[in-house]
This record gives sequence, C-alpha cells and structure tokens, in this order.
Amino acid sequence: MYHWDFGFLWGFRQLLLVGLVYTAAYTVITTGLGLLIGLAVAMGRLARPAWLRAPLRAYVEVFRCTPVLVQLVWFYYALPVLTGIQISAALAAVLALSLYGSSFYSEIIRGGIISIDPEQSEAARALGMRRGQVMRRVVLPQAFRRMVPPLLNQSILQLKNTSLLSVLALPDLLYQGQSIAHETYRPLEVYTIVAVAYFLVLLPATILVKRAETRLSKTANA
Repeated sequence: MYHWDFGFLWGFRQLLLVGLVYTAAYTVITTGLGLLIGLAVAMGRLARPAWLRAPLRAYVEVFRCTPVLVQLVWFYYALPVLTGIQISAALAAVLALSLYGSSFYSEIIRGGIISIDPEQSEAARALGMRRGQVMRRVVLPQAFRRMVPPLLNQSILQLKNTSLLSVLALPDLLYQGQSIAHETYRPLEVYTIVAVAYFLVLLPATILVKRAETRLSKTANA
C-alpha cells in the first residue's frame, strides 16, 4: 500500500507560491488583453464593410478551431522562424493565450449585441441618436447583462489554460509542481497539492459566476 507523506512539501512552499503567482498573473494579463482584442474583433465583425468582416471571421475560426497547446508551441517555435524575430517564452505565451481567448470573447460579445431586438436600435435612431450613441446607450447596457455569465466562464477557462504554460518552461504552478516531483520522486503528493491549489482558486470563481447568473436572471425577469 502506498504511504502518503505531504510533510516534505512544506519545504517547497515558496516554489508553489511563486507558481501560483505566475498562474494568476498570466490569467489576468491574457484575460484583459483577450477582452480588449475580442471587443475590437466583435465590433469589426458587426461593421458593414465585407472586406473587414471576412478576415476577422477567418481569424476567429482559426484560433477557435486549433488547440491552444498547438498555438503556444507555434508562437514560440514557428513565429520566430517566419519573422526572424526571437521572442521570449513569456511573450509567446501572452500572445497565444490572449489571441486564443479573444476569439471566444469576440463571439460572446457579438452574440450578446445581436441578441438585442433591432427595433430598439431603430427607435433610438428615429429619436435622432447616432449609431455610436445607440450602441453605447441602448444596445451595450442590455447586451452586457447577457454577456457577463459566458464572459466569466471563459475567463475561468483562461485560468485553466495557463496550466499549459509548462510546455514552454514558464514557472507556473504546474511547472513548479513538475520540478518538485522530479526532485523528490513523490509525484502523487505533488500533483495532488497542485490539483487542490487549482481547485481552491477555481471553486470561488465558479461560485461567483453562478451567483452572477442567478442575479442577472432575476434582474431580467423583474
């Protein structure tokens, strides 16, 4: 029978804490950039010129339909070959995760906007509002309430995706766990603690998403 022993992990607490900080930092950075890029892409896809919509749709489909692990490796190894510019593993990770996340964020934002009854926009235009004013004052406030739950869920997935950063030898939580496991030959305890750490971070986030969904549902039905 296997003898569990978690006591040795106390000596590696600093490494695990550093890994957790890196995981949180990459999540915040890539989520923020992903939202900004996703908003720009969504607005571009809603624009009238077909020449603008077509490449943006291709961009979304390429990133949505390829695994994020493949994108991480491609940005780090293939992009420098094509451009002749060496990039760090950190930059490759931020680019890949941000662009990957933005493809999903853009569809969430676009879906939220087009879900609003077009007659409301037409009524606002009839009152003399410009297109930008209609979007800011009429469409977006309503669409935002519908976007929040899926945007939060996608952000949780962004956090999970950071576990793939270990393939680029970035010191995230999983990479630190792998290093400790190789040094101590106690992978069961190490990976159990890593899993527990992810769970303790993700559980409150999941609960917040559920509460947001419930609150917004009550507001919509009121």
